Amino acid sequence: MRERRKHLVGIVISDKMDKTAVVRVERRYRHPLYKKVVRSSKKYMAHDEKNACRIGDKVRIVESRPLSRHKRWMVEDILERAA
Repeated sequence: MRERRKHLVGIVISDKMDKTAVVRVERRYRHPLYKKVVRSSKKYMAHDEKNACRIGDKVRIVESRPLSRHKRWMVEDILERAA
């Protein structure tokens, strides 16, 4: 079951809440008519049990059951620390 969950990679943009990190995930796609590459981003609230994430960290988040009103993702792994 765990391998069927969605995984996303993004940058932490806020760590002010307790046990929560706001992660911005950017995606790139080609516009269907104009064929230009378009960048769009979405923010996800992710559960961070140990408060390990800092602003600027690159993290992998994984889908989970609803943890609160807005949280449906968990921080799985910190891929890269902010400088």
